Amino acid sequence: VQLVESGGGLVQAGGSLRLSCVASGSTFKIDAMGWYRQAPGKQRELIAGITTGAGNTNYADSVKGRFTISRDNSKNTMYLQMNGLKPEDTAVYYCHARGFRGYWGQGTQVTVSS
Repeated sequence: VQLVESGGGLVQAGGSLRLSCVASGSTFKIDAMGWYRQAPGKQRELIAGITTGAGNTNYADSVKGRFTISRDNSKNTMYLQMNGLKPEDTAVYYCHARGFRGYWGQGTQVTVSS
């Protein structure tokens, strides 16, 4: 499975971005996907997850109410709509898929200026 993220960039506080993650390869075994982020000097953390079947979602408290995870199974694509961005959301955002094993994308930088 290969994962490619896009949509990162520089935005002012209060702004919005939408990240995309396109999966290719043996995607039929993926049963859940998620978005992680890693800020400088911090550990990588799970911020949102979604199951590919029922579409059940979960969020970290730090993003709940501001970020929305979704997926389009027909396009093998997962999204993260990020609204109300804050400087503390600045990080590299990674796409993850759970299948035969865990798979990671290369990451996309999100920078929020104050």
